[in-house]
Amino acid sequence: MESVDLQTIIFEFIGGLGIFLLGIKFMGDGLQKSAGDRLRDILDRFTSNPFLGVLAGIIVTILIQSSSGTTVLTVALVNAGFMTLRQAIGVIMGANIGTTVTAFIIGLNISEYSLPIMAIGCFLLFFFNNQKVNIVGQTIFGFGSLFFGLSLMSNGMQPLRNLQVFHELTLSMSDNPILGVAIGTVFTLVVQSSSATIGILQGLFSEGAVDLQAALPVLFGDNIGTTITAILASLGASVAARRAAFTHVIFNIIGATIFLLLLTPFTAYVSYLQSVLNLNPEMTIAFAHGSFNIANTIIQFPFIGALAWLVIKIVPGEDVTIEYKPKHLDPLFIKQSSTVALSQAKQEIIRMGEYSVQGLVETGAYVVTHDTKHSEMALQIEGALNNLDREITNYLVSISSTTLSEAESAKHTALMDSVRDIERIGDHFENIIELTDYKISNKINITDQAQEDLNEMFDLTILTVKQAIEALDSLDREEALIVIQKEDQIDKLERKFRKKHIIRMNEGLCTGSAGIVFVDIISNLERIGDHAVNIAEEVLGEN
Repeated sequence: MESVDLQTIIFEFIGGLGIFLLGIKFMGDGLQKSAGDRLRDILDRFTSNPFLGVLAGIIVTILIQSSSGTTVLTVALVNAGFMTLRQAIGVIMGANIGTTVTAFIIGLNISEYSLPIMAIGCFLLFFFNNQKVNIVGQTIFGFGSLFFGLSLMSNGMQPLRNLQVFHELTLSMSDNPILGVAIGTVFTLVVQSSSATIGILQGLFSEGAVDLQAALPVLFGDNIGTTITAILASLGASVAARRAAFTHVIFNIIGATIFLLLLTPFTAYVSYLQSVLNLNPEMTIAFAHGSFNIANTIIQFPFIGALAWLVIKIVPGEDVTIEYKPKHLDPLFIKQSSTVALSQAKQEIIRMGEYSVQGLVETGAYVVTHDTKHSEMALQIEGALNNLDREITNYLVSISSTTLSEAESAKHTALMDSVRDIERIGDHFENIIELTDYKISNKINITDQAQEDLNEMFDLTILTVKQAIEALDSLDREEALIVIQKEDQIDKLERKFRKKHIIRMNEGLCTGSAGIVFVDIISNLERIGDHAVNIAEEVLGEN
């Protein structure tokens, strides 16, 4: 009898946990789709000071139902140079408050309605062709699944309170709060969702399997464990991103330590809330979680500078970030002097051009090594190029509304065209990364000879783009003429390598799919060469 019971406990618990996690994911994804790019905008716009950062963190976490998700987004924005470490710390503090909303939702305790809620979600998902309705359906289905998973877990955990082993563990946790913190941390590390472990804790507490004294340290541990997702996300990222992820860990460890020292008054406070507000057990844990995170943020908020300093000491290294935002485009210049404004725009274009060279170098490295560190860097640079393209073009459009002399007008047109060419270079190396991804995922092998040819063409293309940017910077005719010669070489190489490739195909040395990848990569490089020539021709036309 005992074994059947144990099997039922385990199956209901892990099945319920699976459905619960799926529910959170569906609900978060649905909310995220309806919020769309606004999430990034919220984070980007509201982080001018740490207090607004906290608010942005709360809002975004409520929308995507995951503090880890917000922290990972923040790590990505820091990595991309959109956000400084100090701004990120505010967002991470807010994310910790936002994540308590899930616990409050669970505290509503509407498990008996979970199946009809899921049915409504399914109905909206499957019987409508409208994307907006589908997204709402997905969110509702996720909401229902969250409660259905919880009720399954709760059923599975019911017999636990009668188990002697579990009873002893609870007593140990009451006597030794650090054990509770460790259990909460480890369990959340495994499940990678503090919402899930807090949901389980709410279930255990409502079943009477753990008392408040034992439950609270587990709650603190859950908060530490949830930081693992951000750490995993930051492993390959920049120093700044690793620092942002580490801040999350330190912030939660400091909070857990403070509240362990204050455990007795905090337990008394939560018991007082429970009796005064007449809270059900789930809501009691939700209030405890909310109070803990809000108090933790209030306590540590004044020390954001100190936190940033500490993290920089712990994670040393030079901070290499790709600055998405323009550095030279001050709108004041447009009103004062169009000549100065044009030279500022040109400086920004040169910076953009240098990024395009760096992106090409990283792409070449990815083609050879297949190390995703290079492709991630190149794609980040591509994102920066797109952003700079937008910002510089808007700036140039604003300049054109002022009165320009004939010479300035010619320079303006040349700069407009150059921005477009540099942005297109980014598109082409992004294509090459996609082709390489395709090659890796389909296990396509390129022959050594083809790889050598690619390396040769990459080297020549990188050099050509570099010289085109230098020519634009110094308006050097000689340099511009060399670029045009080099591009001629690129064209010849492309024709030569295509022929060699056809010979390899005929001799059976190379597969058709490898051939497609090879030919597409060299034609993208050839197109990059064309854009370099366009830039060089702007220089020749200007002189």
